[in-house]
Amino acid sequence: MEDLIQLDKDLFLYLNNLGSSAWDGFWLFMTEKLYQIPLYLVLLVFFYKYFGIRGTIITLIVVALLITATDQLSNLFKNVLFMRPRPCRADGVSEFTRFIAERCGRHGYFSGHAASSMALAFFTGLALRKHLKYIFPFMVVWSIVVSYSRIYIGVHYPGDIVTGMAIGILLGVGAFKLHTFLVKKYGEVV
Repeated sequence: MEDLIQLDKDLFLYLNNLGSSAWDGFWLFMTEKLYQIPLYLVLLVFFYKYFGIRGTIITLIVVALLITATDQLSNLFKNVLFMRPRPCRADGVSEFTRFIAERCGRHGYFSGHAASSMALAFFTGLALRKHLKYIFPFMVVWSIVVSYSRIYIGVHYPGDIVTGMAIGILLGVGAFKLHTFLVKKYGEVV
């Protein structure tokens, strides 16, 4: 286990130190949840177009449950179960970290950004793939970029990201199944 933790630290330092001031603005943009609102609005329009008003309301409820689940699960892992210091706070790592985030939380295992973005990617990708040919790969690539931004800005190890993405995939698939059931039962024919 120690070798795996050291590999995670070494990989973090390698990836984090690939950064340059020329790219800092882009990665800070990608990591900020509020800057993703235009994407969310476009997705909402597609859900309305393909699922109608009742399907859109169901979508909003399922997405609210999905984001709540990823955030609370991440907080449970970070602050109760593992309490692993973030790289920007860890002795032997922080002094070599290229830290550009506005703040550094205390604990980081696993990444809530990675979990929620991948959960949303799988949910929307699966729900809209019949209607939009490239939505699934687009959303997965978007999630990977958002997730990597957490390494770039200095607040998560690669292991935090991979774990968050795996949990996000599971929750996203579950949300898709719940959404499919609810739309069949309560949605309208569009």
